[in-house]
Amino acid sequence: MVRPALRRRRLSLTSLIDVIFLLLLFFMLSSTFTRFGDLPFIAATAGAAGSGAPPAFLRITADAITLNVAEITLAGLPAAMTALDGGLVLVAPAADVTAQRLVDVLVVAQTVPGISLRLIGG
Repeated sequence: MVRPALRRRRLSLTSLIDVIFLLLLFFMLSSTFTRFGDLPFIAATAGAAGSGAPPAFLRITADAITLNVAEITLAGLPAAMTALDGGLVLVAPAADVTAQRLVDVLVVAQTVPGISLRLIGG
C-alpha cells in the first residue's frame, strides 16, 4: 500500500509543475513588450560633414540646463530652442546626470520641430 500513495504524490507534483509551466508560457506570450530607444538623437561621430551653421550646445547637469551660454529651466527649453531656428543641437550630459534626467530633457527637446539632437560625451 505504500507504493500507490507514493506514486499518486509524484503524479500530482508533476502535473502541478506542468500547470505552472503552462501559466508561465501563457503570460510570456500574451504580454506586450515596450520598445525603449525611441529617443530622437544620434551618437555623434567624427568626420561628419556640417551644414555650415554652427551647432548649439546643450549642457545638462544634475541641477541646471545650459543652452549655449544661457542657463534655462526645463519648462523654458522649448522656447529657447525654437529661437535657434532649427539646426543641430549637441547634447552633453555631465558625469553626475542620471539617465532619468537625460530622458526628461530629451523628451522636452524633441517637441521642438526642426531640431536635430546629437549626444556627445556622457
